[in-house]
Amino acid sequence: MQKRLFGTDGIRGKANTHPITAEMAIKVGSAVAQVLGGGGGGTRVVIGKDTRMSGDMLEHALAAGICSAGANALLAGILSTPGLAYLTREMECDAGVMVSASHNPFYDNGIKVFKADGFKLTDDMESEIESKALEGLAAQRSDDGRAVGRVQRVVDATRRYCTFLHQIFRDARFLKGLTIVLDCANGATFEIAPAVFEAFGARVRTLSCEPDGININDQCGSEHPERLAEAVIQNGAVAGFAFDGDGDRVIAVDERGSRVTGDRMLVLCAKTMKAQGRLKNNLVVTTVMSNIGLHVALKRLGIDHVITRVGDRYVLEAMLKHGASIGGEDSGHLIFLEHHTTGDGIIGALKVLEAVTTAHRPLSELAGVMEVFPQSLINVEVRDKPPLETVPAIAEAVRRAEQGLGDSGRVLVRYSGTQPLCRVMVEGPSREQTRNVCEEIAEVVAATLGAF
Repeated sequence: MQKRLFGTDGIRGKANTHPITAEMAIKVGSAVAQVLGGGGGGTRVVIGKDTRMSGDMLEHALAAGICSAGANALLAGILSTPGLAYLTREMECDAGVMVSASHNPFYDNGIKVFKADGFKLTDDMESEIESKALEGLAAQRSDDGRAVGRVQRVVDATRRYCTFLHQIFRDARFLKGLTIVLDCANGATFEIAPAVFEAFGARVRTLSCEPDGININDQCGSEHPERLAEAVIQNGAVAGFAFDGDGDRVIAVDERGSRVTGDRMLVLCAKTMKAQGRLKNNLVVTTVMSNIGLHVALKRLGIDHVITRVGDRYVLEAMLKHGASIGGEDSGHLIFLEHHTTGDGIIGALKVLEAVTTAHRPLSELAGVMEVFPQSLINVEVRDKPPLETVPAIAEAVRRAEQGLGDSGRVLVRYSGTQPLCRVMVEGPSREQTRNVCEEIAEVVAATLGAF
């Protein structure tokens, strides 16, 4: 039996290796066209990609699969994931497909799928696409040579998305004259992010805006904000922002060069929205990976909190269910549902700057609304992924750790949805204790499930 294709965030793996092959992309493209559009000449699927070198291969393979189902493929070229989600809705397409592996290295790639309304797929939709792709689609194809779709290029994709962002922040006078540093990870935002901030009147300094197909996320972007911190201080900037490869997440650096996590950005934005009367249902949605400090801060601010499983799609589902206007992940996925259907790094950065200028206080001071509890995270490469509760040694290690930490910390052990990793996270009262406990659990995981 073949493994499931879809993980936490679409289909992902090493490029040119199952399931990220041209052959599988053809099948996925055909399946997407059939499941979300019914196939046929009236179906339209728009495709976007980030800057990694395997993007061309997968883009064209997806287009071939879409056309083989009788649907039409629209190529948007290099575009951020939130840009692709917007374009899907704005152009009234039946589906959108993004070719990206987000923050992963260039040799990885992935396929994310959006519905016609710009939202990510439900589990049932993923399962149906997966079944069609894995079972083969020859029986569904017509032998009529005229029942083949066409490919069209979307020449103004970036302009359309820029217009959308300007409509959201049409009165963004708060940016005029501010010095901002942007690290675009040599990824999908390398052109659009500087253009948007400059159009709003900011003085923009850029890092990692020269993609070559293999330098995406390479010691830059949201996973590596060290150079950004240095540049913020050197340029006397009010803040810096680092995006990931496909632009759906962002990490901030304050004017002192200190990293501002996604959790802290969520709290300071929620506080601002509450003061403005725009925090819908007085609610913030985050995942189990958020720091304990976020819950403490929200409680102190009198803001309700809903916690979901890991993955921005689950955050979004909870936001829709509970009527929340803001939610996200500590990794920098920030969702502002009043503006967009998915996480958007550029919108997140602009929202943080809006909070800074509204309060007339520096980002370092605003970020202090939340105390970050010491946290340790260790990724252990694993050979397989049995349910963790069925592995006695791991279950016992977690029990001992939780007993030792008591109410002053927490333990979370989970598998990555996109990589062969088991993530061990521990939060506690001190850095030393937190690290020691995390290492003890990680050693047990490595001994029982380790790849080597």
